[in-house]
Amino acid sequence: MLVQLSSLPIAIAIPTLASQFNVGVEDVALMVVAYLTALGSFVLLSARIGDYIGHNKVFMFGLITLTVASGVICTATDLWQIIGYRAVAGLGSAMIMGNANAMVAASFNPDERGRAFGFLIIGARFGTFIGLALFGLMLQFIGWRPVFATFIPLGIIAVWLAFNLIKSDSESNKSLNITKLGKSIDWTGALFLASGAIVLILGGNHLHQGEESFTSADGLTYHVPMHIAGLLLIVVFVFVEKFARNPVIDLSHFRNSAFSLSLITNTIYHFSMLGAFTLIPILVEQGFGRSPLWVTVVLLPSQALGLFLPVIAGAIYDKYKPDWLRPITLIAIAIGFLTIGLVANQIPFWALPLLMFIISIGTNMFNPINNATVMNSLTLEHRGVASGMLETTRELGHALGATAAAATLALMLPQKLGFMTQEIIQSSYIDGFQLAALMVAGVLVFGSLIASLHPRTKVT
Repeated sequence: MLVQLSSLPIAIAIPTLASQFNVGVEDVALMVVAYLTALGSFVLLSARIGDYIGHNKVFMFGLITLTVASGVICTATDLWQIIGYRAVAGLGSAMIMGNANAMVAASFNPDERGRAFGFLIIGARFGTFIGLALFGLMLQFIGWRPVFATFIPLGIIAVWLAFNLIKSDSESNKSLNITKLGKSIDWTGALFLASGAIVLILGGNHLHQGEESFTSADGLTYHVPMHIAGLLLIVVFVFVEKFARNPVIDLSHFRNSAFSLSLITNTIYHFSMLGAFTLIPILVEQGFGRSPLWVTVVLLPSQALGLFLPVIAGAIYDKYKPDWLRPITLIAIAIGFLTIGLVANQIPFWALPLLMFIISIGTNMFNPINNATVMNSLTLEHRGVASGMLETTRELGHALGATAAAATLALMLPQKLGFMTQEIIQSSYIDGFQLAALMVAGVLVFGSLIASLHPRTKVT
């Protein structure tokens, strides 16, 4: 719940902070970039460190780091302090997310993990609900500092609960041997992995001069070299790992088709999730000319399904292991995007929340069963690798989804919107949304084909 509070709900504070510090919205958005960069770059390494010193220990330290870093933001006097603290909070979230899945895998049998992951997702949904409702009221009537102060009492409760995990964890009886840790983890490979991830994530954000575009001269001279540099660092990482005695990740795991195919579908699923959270607000605010409050009205009803549907999906997976369930749920999400994309310029605004239910049913059912599938694909001794890769592909999907959705939408926008009437501007945004929604739907159909190639599951 704390990690979820740190992501989507915090983003609604961007306009308020921009006004408070008298800067542009794009400058404040760097706090989101800093958080996601730290989270996506270090989540796999955090999981692997958990393999050596105990997942519960790293999880606990992540809770403390996230709580302190978020709470200290209340004392910030300038924007750069907030950005720095948010980067530290991202490191804390990486430690939490990288090890949570491994902890669940160690605590439940394979035929119970669907329901277990369902409850984790429900906790995340509570974070979304609390953040969108409570943070909006705080920003409206109190200010931005109480938003971050909320993490202090919630974090204290979480640390207190997690302390019992440390006491009951057999791994906690092992003494921390720094020399052994240094020899066990391939720090050179870890450096290349983190560097590649950081460059790729930053390359997907508009940190360049000039207009925020992927096709402008300024955009091309920034994005293209950044993506090339990021890919080169990842190639070097793979080369280093092939010869490392104790690699960050054993590349032979990817020969396991159940593992690799599940990770591909996980990337595609989260691609669609960030596509939705990027496109829907744009459609509501720019396409229909509504205030940001109406974005919550559109998203929350369907998101309410996340308070119970993941456990139902997990129970079905645990009992029957249906091979068709993951492809069907991805198709359901695709149908939702396809439907909205085809009729966005013909429907009244109130129809949007109804159409979002189709997408939400698919997302809330796919997530727990795919998480369980990934964690079940490797043996328990490699649960750190499975957990770290699960969260790494999650962040990769988010980065690709937001970038692809924004870039596709931009293709349909005229060069100079400022000289056009409001009606033409709204129509242009709706056209752009339609094209982007169709793109996301096509990617999801491809993901369903990948999921259908998964090896048949034996029901015991």
